[in-house]
Amino acid sequence: MNKTATTAVTGLAVAMAAGTAAYMMSGHRGPNTGRKIKKNAAKAIKTLGSMLDSVEYMMR
Repeated sequence: MNKTATTAVTGLAVAMAAGTAAYMMSGHRGPNTGRKIKKNAAKAIKTLGSMLDSVEYMMR
């Protein structure tokens, strides 16, 4: 992977972590909040992996 893609992925990961932390600190805690965050994070990671695979395929 080239430097630009690596930097973009790193920035995206930091932004996701910061957004999750900000959401958890905001006090919107329901009975299923933790479960929803885990489910949404898993979906986001799966989508990111798929996107990276596509970018890798296009670079070949």
